[in-house]
Order: sequence, then C-alpha cells, then structure tokens
Amino acid sequence: MKKVNIRNFKKTLSKFTTGITVVCVKNNNKIYGKTVNSFNSLSLNPPMVLFSLGNYSSSINQFSKTKFLSINILSSKQKKLSDNFASTAPNLDDIKFIEGKNKTVVIPNCIANLECELMNKIKRGDHIIFICKILELQSNDKLKPLVYFNSKYF
Repeated sequence: MKKVNIRNFKKTLSKFTTGITVVCVKNNNKIYGKTVNSFNSLSLNPPMVLFSLGNYSSSINQFSKTKFLSINILSSKQKKLSDNFASTAPNLDDIKFIEGKNKTVVIPNCIANLECELMNKIKRGDHIIFICKILELQSNDKLKPLVYFNSKYF
C-alpha cells in the first residue's frame, strides 16, 4: 500500500473506468455545461442520480441556483464535446441544443439524456454533490459510450 496523497489518490482512482457526461443548465437564457465523470445512480424509487462538481468550478454558481438540468451521457463519437465542456469557457456556437421540458437544454446524438430536477446539494470536501430526480429520459442502443480509464478516453 502507498501513502495517501493527492497524486496517489488521483492515480489510483484513474484505474476505475467511468462514463462521461455533460451536465447542462439554462439560467437567464444562457446555457452552461460541464464535463462530469463523477456521476452515479442513486435510487430506483424514486429514480434519482447524483454528480459532483468542484467548489471552484467555473460555473458552480449557475449549477447551484438552478432547479432543472440535463445530464447527457456521451457516445464514443463525442470526445470533442467532452473536451469542450471540460474547459473553463466552452464554445457553444456549433452545438444545436434541443429544448427539453422545464426549460432544460439537451445535447443531441448522445447515448442517453436525462432531464432532472435538482433535489438537494451537499457540500463535502472540495466538491458539491448534486442529487437529482429524473423527470424524463431517453437512450440510444445503437451507440457506444465514451469511457475514461487511466486518464485516457476509449
């Protein structure tokens, strides 16, 4: 076993394969999105999921004050979207968002999309955990997921 420090912790957790999502909110007619791989199912009844964002994320305030959001599970063909939304100032010009219910915005051509209501926020460590109830969903069985393992996309 190794000593627990930030470097060893990040390296060890990079061995856990995750899917990639882009979480989007729309506030005051402006769209905000962040690439997130800290996404999990939470409950079947009611259907709930969670994700987390760093306290110092560039758009944490927009996510914290929203009521509705979308979680877009990316396909293997959407690596550029993941990279774009991982930046502090993502370019939204070439994305043709679809308007969902409750004023959410959904990214087309994903492997799955979830429209959610934000139910709770919990601050722990250097992150905020967002707990969301699923209101609408869709999936595409013909696409393969974008996955992240050992700090690389597959």
